[in-house]
Amino acid sequence: MIAEAFAEAGVEGFVHAREIGVDGPDAGHGADEQVVLASVFKIPVAVAYAAEVAAGRLDETGRTRVTPRYRIGGIGTAGCRDDVEMSWRDLALFMMSMSDNAATDVIFHRVGQAAVDAVVADLPRTRILGCCENLFDSVAADVGTDEIEKVLAEPTWELVDKLSIVDPERTTSSTPREITTLLDAIWTDRAAAPEACERVRAIMAQQIWPHRLASGFPADVLVAAKTGTLPSVRNEAGVVTYPDGRSYAVAVFTRSQSLDLRNPGADAVIGRAGRLAVDQVRRTS
Repeated sequence: MIAEAFAEAGVEGFVHAREIGVDGPDAGHGADEQVVLASVFKIPVAVAYAAEVAAGRLDETGRTRVTPRYRIGGIGTAGCRDDVEMSWRDLALFMMSMSDNAATDVIFHRVGQAAVDAVVADLPRTRILGCCENLFDSVAADVGTDEIEKVLAEPTWELVDKLSIVDPERTTSSTPREITTLLDAIWTDRAAAPEACERVRAIMAQQIWPHRLASGFPADVLVAAKTGTLPSVRNEAGVVTYPDGRSYAVAVFTRSQSLDLRNPGADAVIGRAGRLAVDQVRRTS
């Protein structure tokens, strides 16, 4: 049924689901395939940030400035025309709740690549190749600086096929199974100090987007998740918690056959596939 759902939506899809804190049955489709993370990579960045706060190396109420270096367009501080001064914790909130790329890069440069790598050290197929700034630099290298705006606003397959950011072998990537493994570690206080894991869980629960993973579940199911979007790529990974108290990590990654910037069918199948996978786990556990 999962494969059929992806096919009907016109996407190539990959999904994995498992119950949090339980060494039991799982469910998926292409769960061990290498996939482009896009902004899902912000989950380990959030863990690295929270670990720095928990260790006392970063005052989350301290303030910092988002400067023109990070003003790359898009949502949140990335789209502001003027410098923005914010606390570290509010930058983390923007990074995860609305996927603010500038907030992400300011945090990434503060905690450092090594700290982010440490979060995924036990996930052998997960690699984080820098932050959003590095991803945009790779686009410029692939198609030239004159074509960057077109790639973002009016992508064509001629341009997209040149991009390393949509090739899991050449960009930040992982597998659905490894991402649910990371989520399980966050939800069971093993990814970092318990205080840090709780901070990440709380931030992820404030995501504002309801059109992907959350769309597949009833209103009484709590969703804490992170989206990821690039030309032809739509993803979401998170944890859904049912009224009975049981929680499930689920990660859904898609590559569309369409380059439409609005693709409701591709968005919706993330929720549908996630729900099908979770339902299968619930039936067999």
